[in-house]
Amino acid sequence: MSPVPTTAAPPAPTSDGLSTSRRGSALPPDLLREASRRLSLLALVLFVMSLVNLTLGHTLFPVGPIPWTGAMDVIVAIIATLSLGVFLYTRSSRADPRFLIALGLVYEVAVAAALAVLDHKFVLSAEMTITPALSRVAFIVVLFAAVVPSTPRRTLVTALIAVTMDPIAMAWAIRTGALQAPWSHILWMHLPNYLSVGVAVFISHVVTRLGREVRDARELGSYRVGRLIGRGGMGEVYHATHRLLARPAAIKLIRPESLEQRSPDRAWVTVERFRREAEAAATLRSAHTIELYDFGVSDDGIFYYVMELLEGMDLEALVERFGPVPAERAIHLLRQACDSLGEAHDRGLMHRDIKPSNIHTCRMGLAVDFVKLLDFGLVKPQPGREASAPTLTRQDSGVPGTPAFMAPEAVFGDPVPDHRADIYALGCVGYWLLTGALVFEAASTAQMLMQHFEALPTPPSRRTETEIPAGLEALILECLAKRPQDRPATAAELARRLAACPVRQAWTEERAREWWDRHLPSGSGGGLAEHSGESGSLRGSTIRPRA
Repeated sequence: MSPVPTTAAPPAPTSDGLSTSRRGSALPPDLLREASRRLSLLALVLFVMSLVNLTLGHTLFPVGPIPWTGAMDVIVAIIATLSLGVFLYTRSSRADPRFLIALGLVYEVAVAAALAVLDHKFVLSAEMTITPALSRVAFIVVLFAAVVPSTPRRTLVTALIAVTMDPIAMAWAIRTGALQAPWSHILWMHLPNYLSVGVAVFISHVVTRLGREVRDARELGSYRVGRLIGRGGMGEVYHATHRLLARPAAIKLIRPESLEQRSPDRAWVTVERFRREAEAAATLRSAHTIELYDFGVSDDGIFYYVMELLEGMDLEALVERFGPVPAERAIHLLRQACDSLGEAHDRGLMHRDIKPSNIHTCRMGLAVDFVKLLDFGLVKPQPGREASAPTLTRQDSGVPGTPAFMAPEAVFGDPVPDHRADIYALGCVGYWLLTGALVFEAASTAQMLMQHFEALPTPPSRRTETEIPAGLEALILECLAKRPQDRPATAAELARRLAACPVRQAWTEERAREWWDRHLPSGSGGGLAEHSGESGSLRGSTIRPRA
């Protein structure tokens, strides 16, 4: 595992919390450029049609049932001017394709408003056909949805504004006396136009989805992105394959459009946490820490890093699916997690989000029940060692971590938590493995935090009917001590004491392989781990029979 390449680091966030060079869109860059080209052609077509209308208005239709007037000249000239301006701007080499999409939406509303005035001020006043029907505005709405693709939400808002131009223009025509019609007919007459909004949104959804599929099927770094295998609050995880080595991997990414849906502060925290997770993983060498292959930012602003693909499941899913594990297996899993944590602590890093969903048990080569620790997004230097890792520090908003696994000193931050907060959280994980229940049950986050701060845990043996060795139970409860100094001093010490716990039957390689072959046989496709590390807070759980 190589260090994080400095040339691949994401752009620094701006004051608004987003990347300086990427604002994101629903489509990859080349499709954005294609959309810009189509917008240019559409503007050119509308410009030419406006000139044709002006010419015909003064040659073939100067008189008749709908006489051409100077006011109509002005409206058509406005459409022609707007169209020419959009066409010229889209042809500019400095035009940003992302801005052109927004410009296309504004252009759509402007054209719809001009056509609505033209229809209701002049055409309807002459023809007096006041019946429900699709107007030219409905055609514009559907046309722009196909030619100028945007997100379904933006398409919905823009289309609603555009079709509302017709009722507004009709109300103005009635009020000024240009049109004689009941006020009640305003919405009734334009109901079909509002139905066209649904068509436009559907088109936008299809175009957006296809654009994302095209983008996902392309390459990030040296990897080709495949199917989605996990999703969390901070990003998505996809199956990936190295183009040359054909090595399978998992690629975790956050899309720029997901940042746009967050507040500036939350967007900045998301990017910083993503960067922090990659940098922390790149500095660790334990075989039980998830391995990082690559890290960077794609051309269309997708932050990503590539990690090893795990065949297995996290400890949350393990217990939920198969029930609490035998004491000897819990010891086996916890000792391996201690190896990863021990290295991180020796390097002055606290994980701060140890929980079952962040610890995976996997097939690894010929080994089974091999533990991998992941999701270092909340990693932080221990007190007094911040200077050694300045890029990993920041002021977090709120309480970091997961309430069900949070050490008492982390609840209020006084005293400042050190690596023994991770020891406490690992004790909570051990409790979960042995009982299938959380250390504390609560109806709210605040109640959960207060119980960790002041309530004594029920011994795990009282929450399950199966046997838990007294030495192991005492060690788990010692990890859950309220005072940090009453817990095992280091992860290495905890691992040694776990190994010394007497058990009735050892968890051997043969037993582990038998379990895996029975429940998750290799190649079955049912054991591909989801790498998101954010599968839930485990606020509630039920006790299940032992696997």
